[in-house]
Amino acid sequence: MKNINKTIRKAALVCLVGSFFLISIDSLAQRRVGGGGGGVHRPSGGTQRPAVNRPSNQTRPATRPATTRPGSNGSGTKITRPANTSNTRINNRTNSGTRNSNNTINSGNRNTNISGNTRNVDRSRDITINNNRNTVVRRNTVVYARPPYVYGGYRYHAYNPYFFHPYTPFYYGPVWHPWGFFVATLAVTAIVVSVESTQYHYDQGVWYAPSNGGYTAVPAPVGGTVNNIPSGAQTVNTGTVNNYYYGGTYYEKDGSSYKVVPPTAGTIVDNLPEGGEEVTIGNVKYVKFGETYYQPIQVDGKNKYEVVLVEKDS
Repeated sequence: MKNINKTIRKAALVCLVGSFFLISIDSLAQRRVGGGGGGVHRPSGGTQRPAVNRPSNQTRPATRPATTRPGSNGSGTKITRPANTSNTRINNRTNSGTRNSNNTINSGNRNTNISGNTRNVDRSRDITINNNRNTVVRRNTVVYARPPYVYGGYRYHAYNPYFFHPYTPFYYGPVWHPWGFFVATLAVTAIVVSVESTQYHYDQGVWYAPSNGGYTAVPAPVGGTVNNIPSGAQTVNTGTVNNYYYGGTYYEKDGSSYKVVPPTAGTIVDNLPEGGEEVTIGNVKYVKFGETYYQPIQVDGKNKYEVVLVEKDS
């Protein structure tokens, strides 16, 4: 009985010593794995990371976000590139040196803003006006000292010697129009003038008559009276009285008004407007404006024009 107890005690002691030995070895192993005491204990068997579910067909966006880079010139200016779209080209580029085709100005039409009113001018509707009431030349009281130029059964009288210079129409500004010029509407500054039971419209040196739903510039009717004429009118001497000349039209002072009169033979003007025609008569070139002939001359070194008296050679 005693021997059995001794055997049991020895076995228990052996188990206790073995357990202590195994615990010591396990602690030493844990310290080595932890790196000297501060480490994190990892299970001996290890753990698997959880699986990450990624889509099998991940599609990258077709549009790359806009990027901003500093300017290469060192000025600090930032250049922002627009987002790039795949397989897409930008065709609508604006070039500062390129004109929009929708803004092309049609040379046949004018849109002139005058005193807040728009004139729609269509040159394609220009017409020929056969109004010669203001092209009849009045005879001058001064006797001609020079013999006339005779050709084709007519005599062409002038006080000054002939001096040829090319006909260059004078530009009177955007509100002046030559005879035959059509406008759809008139400015608010236009006034109505009645001459021999016929109504005309006058605006800033130009006379108009109703025509085809609009108005056509016509020769100024003799006898037409207005209160004002353009400030750029030239004062010309006819030998007896002063006339005022503007855009091919002559006016005489009539009280506080200005009356349209025919040109007086021998009158010298500085320029002729658009609408004249350079014609060759024999060896001489005149400028025909309406039915009035102008001889090119030179006075004090300046090119001018003189109203010619034309008579039939008897």
